[in-house]
Amino acid sequence: MSEKRQKSDLEKLEKQLSQEEKKSQKFLKEIQSEEFEHPQAARYKLKAINKKLRLLEIKEVELIETYSKKKEKIYKMISLIIKKDEEISRKTKEAGKFILATNLVEENKLEASEILITYKNQQSTERGFRFLKDPLFFTDSFFVEKPERIETMLFLMSLCLLIYNLGQRELRNCLKRVKKGINNQVGKVTLRPTLRWIFQCFQGIHYVILNGVKQIVNLTEERRFILSLLPASCQRYYL
Repeated sequence: MSEKRQKSDLEKLEKQLSQEEKKSQKFLKEIQSEEFEHPQAARYKLKAINKKLRLLEIKEVELIETYSKKKEKIYKMISLIIKKDEEISRKTKEAGKFILATNLVEENKLEASEILITYKNQQSTERGFRFLKDPLFFTDSFFVEKPERIETMLFLMSLCLLIYNLGQRELRNCLKRVKKGINNQVGKVTLRPTLRWIFQCFQGIHYVILNGVKQIVNLTEERRFILSLLPASCQRYYL
């Protein structure tokens, strides 16, 4: 169990409960003011509302048979809000806990502490592959069926991630050595930019030929500074 995570989970649970209380009050007012033609319609509406709630429930107390202004028989529901104590208790007990599993068994069995250390050591790789979820990467446009093609794709992506991380680490080390940062996405100076942001910084640089003269446009001072930190092979493309 992580105490830090437990505190965070309990705060989220409290926030979720508070939000549901406001939502359920709105639902309660709505269903109690509505006029239904049949008892089944009222209960169907109540069931649909409760599907939208996780920690609370609106419970039927009484279904009253009465008449509308047009002298038509209608039904009105009296209900109240109750807490789902079992669900809240379950989420409270789960706060701060997470499951780690391994397929290493018998002679290769790992202790719980070893599994946790191994998991934490692999988190940097997980963070590296987060870009796959970005719609700009178009991962969902790839479709391969044969196992060997899937393996090839995974190998290429892992190799690209390795090169990406090496480049990012080298850039950050250079910024640390010169003790000078660059602006990040929100305009704040940082010594730890992502390489993806650097790629975005270099968008808009163009090679043009104007009146027979070849030149690079939009190569600002900041972009020149970034280039000075990169290997000569990168500089040749722009300088």
